[in-house]
Amino acid sequence: MGLCLGKPASPKPNLYAPKPPPQQQRLDESHPEPPKNQTPIDDPPQQKKKREQEEEPPATKASSPYFSFFYSPSPAHPSFFSKKSPSNNNASSNSTPRRLFKHPFPPPSPAKHIRAVLARRHGSVKPSSAVEPASTGGGGSDGLDGGAVGVAGLDKSFGFSKNFESKYELGEEVGRGHFGYTCSARSKKGELKGMQVAVKVIPKAKMTTAIAIEDVRREVKILRALTGHNNLVQFYDSYEDHENVYIVMELCEGGELLDRILSRGGKYSEDDAKAVMVQILNVVAFCHLQGVVHRDLKPENFLFSSKEDDSQLKAIDFGLSDFVKPDERLNDIVGSAYYVAPEVLHRSYSTEADVWSIGVIAYILLCGSRPFWARTESGIFRAVLKADPSFDEPPWPSLTSEAKDFVKRLLSKDPRRRMTAAQALSHPWIRNYNDIKVPLDISIFRLMKAYIRSSSLRKAALRALSKTLTVDELFYLKEQFALLEPNKNGFVTLDNIKMALSKNASEAMKESRIHDFLVSLSALQYRKMDFEEFCAAALSVHQLEGLERWEQHARCAYEHFEKDGNRAIVIEELASELGLSPSVPVHAVLHDWIRHTDGKLSFLGFVKLLHGVSSRSLVKAH
Repeated sequence: MGLCLGKPASPKPNLYAPKPPPQQQRLDESHPEPPKNQTPIDDPPQQKKKREQEEEPPATKASSPYFSFFYSPSPAHPSFFSKKSPSNNNASSNSTPRRLFKHPFPPPSPAKHIRAVLARRHGSVKPSSAVEPASTGGGGSDGLDGGAVGVAGLDKSFGFSKNFESKYELGEEVGRGHFGYTCSARSKKGELKGMQVAVKVIPKAKMTTAIAIEDVRREVKILRALTGHNNLVQFYDSYEDHENVYIVMELCEGGELLDRILSRGGKYSEDDAKAVMVQILNVVAFCHLQGVVHRDLKPENFLFSSKEDDSQLKAIDFGLSDFVKPDERLNDIVGSAYYVAPEVLHRSYSTEADVWSIGVIAYILLCGSRPFWARTESGIFRAVLKADPSFDEPPWPSLTSEAKDFVKRLLSKDPRRRMTAAQALSHPWIRNYNDIKVPLDISIFRLMKAYIRSSSLRKAALRALSKTLTVDELFYLKEQFALLEPNKNGFVTLDNIKMALSKNASEAMKESRIHDFLVSLSALQYRKMDFEEFCAAALSVHQLEGLERWEQHARCAYEHFEKDGNRAIVIEELASELGLSPSVPVHAVLHDWIRHTDGKLSFLGFVKLLHGVSSRSLVKAH
């Protein structure tokens, strides 16, 4: 469960829990309207005064107390996303940027349904509480019944150790969130004796639903299972008593990444941004390999281990994280509004949602502005779903083309076209920074599974496409092939894959059932794969399709296919190759796939074959 909403009770830096949503302030103070969907970092007083005179003062809006997992960056830093140039927007301050909509009325609010889902997740909320001003003292109101310790039927026993007070002495509070607070503490005995740690305290009174209890249980399980990465906050132990759950972790005293961004005037140089991105991508690629999706990546959830400029960055707050297999989709609506991926709002997502959040962080690091902005949650969601981030305003024209391409490929709205975390570390903008080691990418096994199950005709098409890959695209595949440790003859087998996974495995991989996924690759047990076939199996057609040079790729691949793999095909044979059911009207659906002159696969049919179309998609398209 995330400790992400409350405001710190003291002015001390909030090490583990981001602050409350900006709706706890007047919206005109925390969210000035940005030009072109951006919000630069400075707002000179005279410009702010002029804007306030021109705009209609908005009404104070209270935070939805149960809208717990969608919130904006900290209002403690109002200048971070404030406006730099005078506004000439005369629209109401509660409106979303007009340029996003062509219709006189905005589409229905996507926030309404999400609020209902989150209300069910965290227990009933009084209808009137949604419009009551949220408290700004002591961490803010969470809107839940804090006295609901004895909710009927809820088992709040976690099986954790019961001797917390005998082992640790709690110190001052360093952060307060929606479900609890974080304190520094000193270990009184044991292996950590005398050591300063961080203790996340979660009151059981806040656990008013079975899902909320399971969130706590899963957070501890994930923290306990994810071990061995330098950019991951170290977990020590968990305790409980009648009133609280205590999660003991490494104390990171360097502050949030958000604070470092602010201290630099809102943006990083490209080299400094690379240093941050490498650490974020490394730890996220590690989590994804273990089958863990974080689901709440943002600058507030990365802490520096010390105050030194070159200190390590640590990922924290796995309260919203979950286990997921490569071929599974999640549908829980969780995250933070400015960083939430489009597919999360559509309730069908996987590890790609984390990469979108990294893309938002990268955009902020490089230009000091949010790529998607609005005054309200609904406006933010509509921008995420429909708007494109701007790369035209300063400083983007002065940044390298590789930096812009890097961010654009992280912020692809289609998750299938988005880079993975491991692929991002192979991108030309970042791969030569300090001898980066590209980690094993769990996504290659999902692609290999699809390849193995493909027809011989599709395999031939993919092999033709693999021959068109550029040096930059082959770099990633060469790195992945090497990590599978092929034998002396240059082949990989199922045993190579098992050994590579075992070499990188933590306990989390067992929980996420990654090894069960290997059953789908069992066909490799009786065969071996060289690098050429591996390229065909592990390339992503959708990612290539998202590149500007896709047409060139496809045309060149079709020429290879014409020479080596194209042959006369009857429609019934093609239907069999694609595995179409007898109920599909094959002649009507596949008529355009075949050239009438010689009965061979047409270019249109070749491109569709590359995507591995299904019976359902064929009928739907027809």
